[in-house]
Amino acid sequence: MKLTMPGFLLRVEGAVIAAAAVFLYSRSGGNWLLFALLILAPDLAALGYLTGVRVGSVTYNIVHTYALPAVLLLTAWLSQSPLGLSLALIWFAHIGADRLLGFGLKYPTVFKDTHLNRV
Repeated sequence: MKLTMPGFLLRVEGAVIAAAAVFLYSRSGGNWLLFALLILAPDLAALGYLTGVRVGSVTYNIVHTYALPAVLLLTAWLSQSPLGLSLALIWFAHIGADRLLGFGLKYPTVFKDTHLNRV
């Protein structure tokens, strides 16, 4: 049964987060050109791998956890910043889509070792 498989559940969770972020983005009146331009921006954190696997995994993981976009979302909501809200939702959509596709957080061994599987 797939419900006993953590990898499957994490992919479902990613799908739900991505879908919710895209839905909220559309409801908030976000600019779709901005969405298209920035949806892959969090992957720039992989540039940390140019300095080594350890630094790369840290930079990638920091940018690919839900904590920072959650802080941005809360800050944007409290300050009534539409741009901040858009950026946070794009970020959530990116991370959710990554999880759905099986791209997880990185171990400091090689880039392909993730908490979901070996990519």
